[in-house]
Amino acid sequence: MALPAIFEEVLEEGLLALGLTVGPASRARLAAYVERLLVWNRKVNLTGVTAPAMVAELHVVDSLALLRSLGEARTLLDIGSGAGFPGAVVACVREDLMVTCCDSVQKKVSFVKAIGAELGLGMRAVAVRSAGDPEAEGLGRHDAVVSRAVADPARWLPLGARYMAEGGRVLAMLGRGAEDSTLEELGLESGLRLETVDRFVLPRSGARRAVASFRKG
Repeated sequence: MALPAIFEEVLEEGLLALGLTVGPASRARLAAYVERLLVWNRKVNLTGVTAPAMVAELHVVDSLALLRSLGEARTLLDIGSGAGFPGAVVACVREDLMVTCCDSVQKKVSFVKAIGAELGLGMRAVAVRSAGDPEAEGLGRHDAVVSRAVADPARWLPLGARYMAEGGRVLAMLGRGAEDSTLEELGLESGLRLETVDRFVLPRSGARRAVASFRKG
């Protein structure tokens, strides 16, 4: 299926708002990824967001905001990735990044595996419920660890820290209510130091978001 023009319009709005530059090849991969997502979604429930404009902003642009916090990371672990948000989206753009997506729902992992192979992404997908044992789960440790599925930083930080490589960072994708002082306290409880909080607004919906970056204290 071909995406309507509104998808590219909303994607462009979001990229401009974030100050990100994404080249033609990466944009083509993003469009192909979303096309396949919507086709699969007709038979397999991957996402409740199906309008192309909403997918562009709430899934794609929101995921791409992570690029501003990844720095020079070479590996990324996305825990509870679902249909690939944010891991597969980031893999469409950062060809130098090896992304591991994990989820406990096999049908979603199957989709991520299929799209990764189809688009030639530097990505693997693992069907596992993460419980903080990276070696036993076959996930390993990574330069950057993220989860959109676990939105509560009080739950996410102690879990994510277990998958962090030496010198790596845990990234928390947050809503508007994330206060720096609270994040600092939650980080300290997990032996982490709050490094940065990158706040942004999704331009079409006006939704406020943030990505907090933590390192070992």
